[in-house]
Amino acid sequence: MLRIGIDVGGTNTDAVVMDGTRVVEWVKMNNSADITAGITAALHQLLRQAGVEATQIGAVMIGTTQFTNAVVQRRDLAPVAALRLCLPAAQSLPPMVDWPEDLREAVGNCWFLAHGGYEFDGREIAPLDEAELRGIAGQIRDRGIDAVAISAVFSPINREMEQRAADILGNELPGAQITLSEEIGRVGLLERENAAILNACLRPLGARVVDAFTRALAGAGIEAPLYLTQNDGTLMAADYAKRFPVLTFASGPTNSMRGAAFLSGLQEALVVDIGGTTTDVGALHHGFPREAGAAIEVGGVRTNFRMPDVLSIGLGGGSLVQDGATLTVGPQSVGYKLVEEGLVFGGQTLTATDVAVAAGMAEIGDAEKVRELDASLVTRTLAAISSMVEVACDRMLLTPEPVPVLVVGGGSILVGDKIGVLSATRPPYFPVANAVGAAIAQISGEIDRVYALAELPREQALADAKRQATERAVEAGAVADSVEIVEVEEVPLAYLPSNATRIRVKAVGDLARG
Repeated sequence: MLRIGIDVGGTNTDAVVMDGTRVVEWVKMNNSADITAGITAALHQLLRQAGVEATQIGAVMIGTTQFTNAVVQRRDLAPVAALRLCLPAAQSLPPMVDWPEDLREAVGNCWFLAHGGYEFDGREIAPLDEAELRGIAGQIRDRGIDAVAISAVFSPINREMEQRAADILGNELPGAQITLSEEIGRVGLLERENAAILNACLRPLGARVVDAFTRALAGAGIEAPLYLTQNDGTLMAADYAKRFPVLTFASGPTNSMRGAAFLSGLQEALVVDIGGTTTDVGALHHGFPREAGAAIEVGGVRTNFRMPDVLSIGLGGGSLVQDGATLTVGPQSVGYKLVEEGLVFGGQTLTATDVAVAAGMAEIGDAEKVRELDASLVTRTLAAISSMVEVACDRMLLTPEPVPVLVVGGGSILVGDKIGVLSATRPPYFPVANAVGAAIAQISGEIDRVYALAELPREQALADAKRQATERAVEAGAVADSVEIVEVEEVPLAYLPSNATRIRVKAVGDLARG
């Protein structure tokens, strides 16, 4: 089965066609304001260069930053009604209490507290009040809100209340899109609730984006199923992505790291992904991105769903170089306008790419246009770039021992073969490692719950968690009999009674072959 992997970044759209583990052909297209048009153009050029018919494609995987950008830029966000099942407890910090004010207003700042929720061991805080929920549904209807995020205290332990509340609100609000926090986040209430609200406000945009991608494939004559990449390096089916667009956050760096691991054969390494606007530095562990151990902020909002541990800095091929009182490189960038505004392309803006060309590190555009660039400026700019990348790598290291560094991305021309004392290598097809990472991805499912082992034996608790993780992987598009458990984490919670233990299980399975 031939696969196409696509990664849509801030500057370029990268695409590859793969036959099993072999890269058949690749393209890198400069973006335009119309992202969908860029994907369509990349697909046409890719098929033409590869000499492949559209009917030969068995699956298409796309990684996109559109949902992250929507939150960061406060645009295309739907009003959301946030419902927390918690009374008479957990009311001192209301929903969205720690959000930036502009983002809170962008999603409507509408929230309700209702009776319900659980203790850590599954005991009810209070029974669900169905009449109360119907009254809340009426208020939501009066406000004209169609997106609802439901969270309950300790719902990852018992999902029943969230699901029952969803049924009640669904009956009262026909057509409403309802997100349950237990399907997205982990145990912590506020961060899990935040993730659910973000997902709810993105669902209408998710439907539009996925439908646009589907039209782009149809425009190229491709009838293969569409998948979107998640932030843990795996895939989800298009319909699943419509329900959970928030799971695409940070999928771009993740794709690059997975692609770097695949192309290099290394399972443990640092990955430096230099694009047109930013540089992302992360660590590989067992071939997958190392997950962040703390809450991650997206657009100023703390969340606790799975996210890669990635450090991003404002350095890329389109970064502005400004030689004032202090020389600076980035974070401002010309982005996808590099081919119009960069000096080597006939523009008037000095960028990091122009400096790399002047130093003989790359053959891009017209080198004659930067031949007269001040040698001192070139040297100082390259030193600043090297220092920025070296500091970022040092911050991501967890051990004093040297580790391999894999440099990928179109902007990798900005660094040499050494990053500080670390040796840097570029694997084959390094300019499109992100698209390769998308093309090779598998399907995953994850569960994160607290079990009272005094009531449920450890073996049964583990079996239950593995079963739920497997079910989620299959729901996301994995072949059922290919699913394997790849990660099991047990954390005894000594401060709680009943021998409470937090169990996190991740399952990964193969994509159905077309």
